Amino acid sequence: MKIKSMMLKGLALLGVGTLALSASAQERPILPGGNWGSMLAETDGGHLFGNPDADRKLIEFMSYTCSHCATFARNGEGAIKVAYVPSGRISYEIRHLIRDPVDLSAALLTHCGDASKFGGNHEAIMYRFDEWMGKAAKATQAQRSRWQFGSLPARLQAIASDLDFYDIMETRGYGRAELDGCLSDEAKARAMADTSAADVKKYGLTGTPSFVLDGELLEGTHDWLSLEKHLADVF
Repeated sequence: MKIKSMMLKGLALLGVGTLALSASAQERPILPGGNWGSMLAETDGGHLFGNPDADRKLIEFMSYTCSHCATFARNGEGAIKVAYVPSGRISYEIRHLIRDPVDLSAALLTHCGDASKFGGNHEAIMYRFDEWMGKAAKATQAQRSRWQFGSLPARLQAIASDLDFYDIMETRGYGRAELDGCLSDEAKARAMADTSAADVKKYGLTGTPSFVLDGELLEGTHDWLSLEKHLADVF
């Protein structure tokens, strides 16, 4: 899905400026070989599954409002985590391209709580994509106005309420107050937007999902079928 024009429009709606990144990489524990499939750590731009010192490094750039990303989450992510990451030879990092306020609301919620919760949070949002995106498509003008005007926390909380993000995250064990706290983290929101814009510029990203393997953008690769061919060469 094309991102540049939608991303610029979305960031304008957010009122996001170019602030210094507030998120920093957390110290990553080293696990014995064979346990890499259970390794998850927050990086300075996303979340990394597997061996942080792997010889090969795969990055997925995704957006929560991207239908192709939702499809990949269902048929590609699991295969990567089960068939490739446990070997310790390749790591898999998920990074966000923030395109609009709905996307930002979902991204902040997936980051809510300890970094170890990200994988489950991410799946919970993506696996119910059709449900909440259907609600977004049918949103009334009054709802959309609530998403676009007022303070950033108020806008994101309105989105979370209207699209059932609160309900989805409550099945993950979160309470409303904790979720509101995550949606009110404006420093985190700006850091996400700044990192997103920097990644687009650095790698020349034009669509989601996009994949970078060992620092090189895989041109024309936006689904599991085409990505799998590149990964086959890794092993």
